[in-house]
Order: sequence, then structure tokens, then C-alpha cells
Amino acid sequence: MKSKNIVFTCVLLLLSSIVASQNCKNTFSGLIEDFHDKSPIVGATVFIKKQNKYTTTNFEGKFSLPNLCSGKIIVEISHIACEPQILELNISNDVYKVIDLEHHEEELNEVNVKGAIGLKTKTAQETLIKTKTLDKFSGASLGDALKNISGVSSINTGNSIVKPVINGLHGSRVLVSFNNVRLQDQEWGIEHAPNVDVNAAKTISVIKGANALQYGGDAIGGVVIINPIKSSIDKDTLYGKSIISQQTNGRLFSVTTNLNKSYKSGWFINGQASYKRAGDFETANYSLTNTGVNSKAFTFSVGKKQFENGFELFYSYLTNETGILRASHFGNIADLVAAIKSPKPLIIDDFSYTINNPKQDVTHHLLKASYYKRFKGFGKLSLQYDFQINNRLEFDRRIGDRKNLQAVDLDLTTHNFKADFNLDSDPNHVYKFGISGLYQNNFPDPVTEVRRLIPDYEKFSFGTYAIANFKFDDVILTAGIRYDLEHIDAKKFYLQSRWNSLNYQDDFNDIVIDPNVSGSQILTNPKFTYHNISTSLGATYNFDSNNLFIVNYGLANRAPNPSELFSDGLHHSAARIELGDLRMQTEVSNRFSASYKYANARLNLTIEGFYNHIKNFIYIEPTGQETTNRGAFPVWSYKQVNAQLLGIDTNIKFQINDNFALTNKSSLLKGKDLSSNRPLIDIPPFKTVTSLIFKKENWRNFYASLESEYNAKQNSYPNNNFEAYLPLSNSFEVVDISTPPSAYHLFNFSTGFDFKMSKTNFNLNFSIDNLLNKNYRNYLNRLRYFADDLGRNFKIQLKINY
Repeated sequence: MKSKNIVFTCVLLLLSSIVASQNCKNTFSGLIEDFHDKSPIVGATVFIKKQNKYTTTNFEGKFSLPNLCSGKIIVEISHIACEPQILELNISNDVYKVIDLEHHEEELNEVNVKGAIGLKTKTAQETLIKTKTLDKFSGASLGDALKNISGVSSINTGNSIVKPVINGLHGSRVLVSFNNVRLQDQEWGIEHAPNVDVNAAKTISVIKGANALQYGGDAIGGVVIINPIKSSIDKDTLYGKSIISQQTNGRLFSVTTNLNKSYKSGWFINGQASYKRAGDFETANYSLTNTGVNSKAFTFSVGKKQFENGFELFYSYLTNETGILRASHFGNIADLVAAIKSPKPLIIDDFSYTINNPKQDVTHHLLKASYYKRFKGFGKLSLQYDFQINNRLEFDRRIGDRKNLQAVDLDLTTHNFKADFNLDSDPNHVYKFGISGLYQNNFPDPVTEVRRLIPDYEKFSFGTYAIANFKFDDVILTAGIRYDLEHIDAKKFYLQSRWNSLNYQDDFNDIVIDPNVSGSQILTNPKFTYHNISTSLGATYNFDSNNLFIVNYGLANRAPNPSELFSDGLHHSAARIELGDLRMQTEVSNRFSASYKYANARLNLTIEGFYNHIKNFIYIEPTGQETTNRGAFPVWSYKQVNAQLLGIDTNIKFQINDNFALTNKSSLLKGKDLSSNRPLIDIPPFKTVTSLIFKKENWRNFYASLESEYNAKQNSYPNNNFEAYLPLSNSFEVVDISTPPSAYHLFNFSTGFDFKMSKTNFNLNFSIDNLLNKNYRNYLNRLRYFADDLGRNFKIQLKINY
């Protein structure tokens, strides 16, 4: 026993001597500071893994951990609202390090509005549509989803071609940005919907007015910013979502799925695909023949995303084949008059998935490469190149050998480069600068054997901007300025008769390069250069925790688009002759807006008002009818006047109790042609939508909603009626294309709940649109002359999150 004690004592002495031989007197110390402005971060935790040693930073951001043994250590640094950071160090003596943490990224993105994280601007009238809301429109279009916002409506060609309208303005005045790429998809056409799949969006921001100069200075109506699904940074994760939808009206089926993989190293890869197919839709009483849709889309992105730098390659593909109501195209003026006077379409066939002529077939490719780099204590540099090809085919009802030949074939190719520098080292004084350059080529393929509606042209543009944000205690101020240069060089044939009727022979004789082209035509080379200045000035003031006030002024200039300058002929899918004017000048918009927001535990209230004075406002309206070898069509001509728009949008949510809530969204808008003292055409009438919502979270997030949608009759409209000669009766008859349809009131119902199978989360939704199957026509549906809008529609949707 005595001998064992001696051995044990010797072992202890030996181990003690080994430990004593290690150097455990090293000190790891340092400073933790903010990446952006180099200010010290107080209270950050410094933790030595596997040694259970930790400390926190003092008021100077400094820390010290003494008595560390030599060798490899793993250190984790963390702080509230910061991205945690892991360091691996080999220490053999004292070590001192300066460590940067990303501290105020959320603060930079936050507008001073309760819960308004993720907004793009700080002092503009902006609304964010979140993922949960967008999922409900999986089987619909971007325009349908945007109508969820008060002040945003749409101008439709049937029910599948939906073009967003913001505060009464659309087309080239509404800029659509998809993953930071401005869509170049021939947006000038009134029946040209944005070529983007709503399922590719994670969130969508809608900014009213020209207050987002970073994206462009010509967005007089507003900016739609589509943010795709992004991968998590510094995290190993794999997730995805699928949505399957079915509806009775049009027997529509749609499916969309996305899968996203990211790695802790920052690498990521994402994919998303959608398919939608519908046949002829129905009103309350009859089928809308040839109104089906066949749509396919997918996006793919890969890259590496870290806090300090990263890059992305992104590709998007979309193809849409959309039928145009068969009863909206005619062979003579008598049929046109009869169709407008008829209470229902002159052609009604049984349901079919087949899409015949007239129709559109549009394909859009978008490729983007981007890179960013952050500089400590300075800011972030972003570089981007993007490339787009938009091919638009429009098929009319032709006969003989040309019956399957497209009547319009336009290829629009766009190259764009831009650089942005965001100086955000001081969160209270943030500055952003940028430049961009664009080259665009439009090629109307003569294979159509039809006179070209839009000519060959090349466009060059250059833009630069500067934006400053200043944050004080309760006030945010924003000021911005932008300059754009745009040059367009076209080659266009004119019929000698059209050239003379427009009185171009005196004003534009110098652009004629061949006066004797066969077919009594002349060849011209119009060239135009525009210099535009846009500015924005805004302020946000927090009265207290419940009250917020925003004011904003925006000056925007928009150069006329190719359609407004050069249109000359039959626009087949619009079923009308369109005439541009080479004399068009730049539009100049002065927009003043003010918003008031109130929020407490039970009530959320937003009131937005605006006044927009537009000098040289360009619009198109009916001016008569013309008979061609294709048939008789109404003539629509572009005009330019001084105009004003003013309106008010409200958004109210009242939480009655824990389970019931009442919401209301209303919009009132007035538009006036100041030059002729008459109303503007295509101004949305008053609309109000009220919903009673029941929610019970502990019933698997069950909800049920009953919605009342009232659309008033538009009583302010211009009289564009014209007389048409009817040869068979040898008489003239007034063609009424001006009188708006009556007011209508719809009820909609929706419900849904969550459930779980194994480890997979499901969400099931059911809804009924136009619950009472009411007949109605919408003033902003271009096909309202010939048919009612959609009847009752049952929809079911299954969402799978994995």
C-alpha cells in the first residue's frame, strides 16, 4: 500500500511538470469595431471554443483574454444585430487583433416606419408586397399581384394580358426592375404586359412617382422592383417551395417550384421554374373564345456571397403564348359597329385549350453578371452587366399561305452596364453615386410581309446620378439628382400619302434619304437626341412612436419612346391602327406628394395624396377609322398636351379583437387635359375594397376572409366617338367607343390553413372570385367593347415548404 502511494505521487509530479512546461501565459486582446464607420462596438462577446473562456468588450470596444496556452484556438465573436464571426488563430505569444463586425446593415435598410424593413427608399410613397401575399397570385400575373396596392390598377387586354397602372400612368412611365435589371421588353404597347414570372419574386416594392433615381429618371408613374429569392449568407442550408394551383374558370392549372442551396463558405445555387396553362375563360353567361394562355418560365443563379465581396450569375427565361378574344378582330367596319352594339361577342365557341389567331407569342431572355466589394470604413462598390433579348410575335387572322405567318416580328436586343458606389460608413449620412450605359437594337423582321409598325432603330443612352440621405433624431432627408442622355437613330419607310397627311414634307425633309422607294414610299433616317435632368427631394418626420409624416417632390423628364415617335400602321394584337408623331417632345413631370401614417396596437392608417403636373404629356386616343386591305380598324393617334393628375389613396386596418380584423383600401384619381380642358382617357374610376378577416393561429393558422370590391362608373371621360359609313345601308352611324361601363360590386371569399405531414409543412388555400357570378365590364379592359369580364371562379392552391 505504501509503495502504491509513492507511485501515484510520482505520476502527479510528472504531470505537473509537463503542464508547467507548456506556455499558458499568452494573452489574446484586441478591438472590435463597426465595419462601416470604425466606431467601437460595446458589449460584443469573445468566446474561446473548447476552453470555455470568454469576455466582453468594454466602452472602448476593447477586450483581453489572458492565460491562454500556445497552440490553435477557435474564437467566436458575436453581438446583437451583427453577423457572428469565427476566427482560427495559432498563438505562441501575445496576440492583438482589430476585428470588424457588420453592425448596422438592418439599420441602413430600415425606413423610419413601424415594421417597414426592406423598403428601398426612405422618403417616398413605397409599398412592399411580401412573399406570403405573392404566393396567392401564383397562378396569376404580375399586374394582378400589384393591384393589391391602393393606387395601383391595371389596363387589361382580356384577362391574361395585365399591364400595371400606378396613379393613372402606365407603359414607359412605369419602370420594372427584375433582380436589379431594368426590363427592356417593348413596354410601349398597351397590350404588352411585363415579361416576368411573378413566382420568381420573393418580394416586390412599388414606389409611386419618380423618386427612385437609382433605377431611372423617366419613371413618371413609378417603379416596380422585383426582388428574387436570395440565399442565406454564411450558412449551410437547403430549402425550397412548390405551389400547385387549379381554378375552374379557364380550367387553369399552374405549378411552380424553387430549390435553393447555400454553403457556409458563401457559395450558393438557386433554381426556379413555373408552368401555367389555361383554356378559354368564361363570363357569367358565355365563353370567351380564344382567350387561353400557355406560359413557361425558369430562373437560375449561382455565385458566392460574403459580407465583404461576392458575385452572381443570373439567367431568366420566359415564354408566353396568349390568345386574343376571337370576337375582337373584324373584316369590315359594319362588323365592328355590330360587335360594339351587341350585348355579347359575335363569336362564341365551346371551351378549348387551343390557342388560335389572333394571339401573342413572346419570349424573353435575361442574363446578368454582377460583382460587389465592400471597403472598410468607406462603402460598397457594385458592378453589373446585363443582356436581354425580347422577341415579340403577333399573329392576326390571315388567310391563304400566310394564315400561320406572324404579322409582327420584333427583336429587341439590349446591352447595359452600370456601376454604383454606396458610401455608408456613417449611417446618418449615406451617399450613393452611379453611372450606366446602354446600347439597344430593334429589328422588325420583314418575313411578316407586312408594313413595319415599329422601324429598325439603334438607341444609345448614358445616365449618372447622386443621392444623399441624412438622418437626424426624428427626421430623414433625401435629395437626389440624375442626368440622362438618350440618342435614337432609326431607318423608317413612310407611304408618300401618310408623309403628306402628317405634313412632314416641310418639317422633316432633311431626313429623307431615298424619296423614290417602290410602292410610293420614301425612306427616312430620323435621329433624335434628348438631355434630361431629374431630381427628387423628400423628408420623413416622426412626430412620436405612432405618427409619421412624409413629403416629397420629384422632377422627372421622359423622352418619347419609339412607338410614340414612329408608330405607323396596324398593331395586330391591339386590333387598331396606331400613328406616332415625329414632333413629340420630352415629357416633364412635377409631382408633389404627402403621406400620413398612424399605427398603434389596433389601428394602422395610411393616407397618401399627390399632385402631378405633366408638361407635354403624351397619350393615345381614338381619332377615327380606316379601311385597309386587312379590314376596317379604328385609328388611334398619339397626341401631346399639358395635363394634371391628382389623387388620394388610403389603407386602413382595424384589429377588432384577437381574431377579427377589418381592412379597407380605396383610391380616388382625377386626370385632366389642361390644353383642351377635358378629362384624360383611361383614368381608373374610384375603387374601394373592404375585407372582414378571421384568423385563429392555434387552429393551424386558419383564416377566412370575405371581401367586398366596389368599382364606380368613370364619369369623367373624353368623347372620342366617331361616325362610320356603312356601305350596305348607305348610312352613317356613330360608333360609341367612349361611354364607360356601369359601376359594379363584387364579393370574393378566401380561406386556408396549415398542416404538417412527417417533417414537411403544407398550406392549403381555397377561394372564390366573383362569388355571386355577376355580369360586369371594367373601364380599363380594352376588350370591354366586345365582351363581359370574368364570371365566378373557384380556386384551390396547395403550398409545400421543404
